[in-house]
Amino acid sequence: MTTMIPIATEPQRVKLRTEDYLALDASGAFDDYGKTELLDGEVVYMNAQHRPHARIKSRLFRLISAALDNADSGLEAIVEGSIDAPPHDVPEPDIVITSEADGEGLIPLASVRLVIEVAAASLRSDLTRKATIYASHKVPEYWVVDVDHMILHRHWQPLHDGYCQRDEIAFGAEWASVTIPHLSVGTDRL
Repeated sequence: MTTMIPIATEPQRVKLRTEDYLALDASGAFDDYGKTELLDGEVVYMNAQHRPHARIKSRLFRLISAALDNADSGLEAIVEGSIDAPPHDVPEPDIVITSEADGEGLIPLASVRLVIEVAAASLRSDLTRKATIYASHKVPEYWVVDVDHMILHRHWQPLHDGYCQRDEIAFGAEWASVTIPHLSVGTDRL
């Protein structure tokens, strides 16, 4: 039986599905771009990381990993792991905290407890587009580390189109997770 597809009177955007993106990536279609991620069905090129971004991400990762180890939480922090968020998203945050660090393939969405984006040039996108994507997938907590203004933008209580709770904490203060008990880090050396 033939499926009838309505005639479009205007050009329509076609969203890639996660499986489309992964097949294209495996075939080498994005090799010339370096790093990409899939956001709302669109392949997005990721900028090179400059030293302030890389340094803060590295230091924050070490602090969070130590705090998770001390809390014996069963959670692990992963740097730049891609998250399987079907049907149209495969984001690659700077740091993701998951209960399923081991295994093959992408990080399962259901295992994600906290996502962290370290932002300089990507700040606007991280606070809007990515916040909406993570909230729509019910990621419990989302942090955006603003490198230029030295502020943490902390988000929690996801709804379909965003997070209903947000606050800001300056560098130098202790940053604590709202959703993961006993996870806090001092940031005076970031």
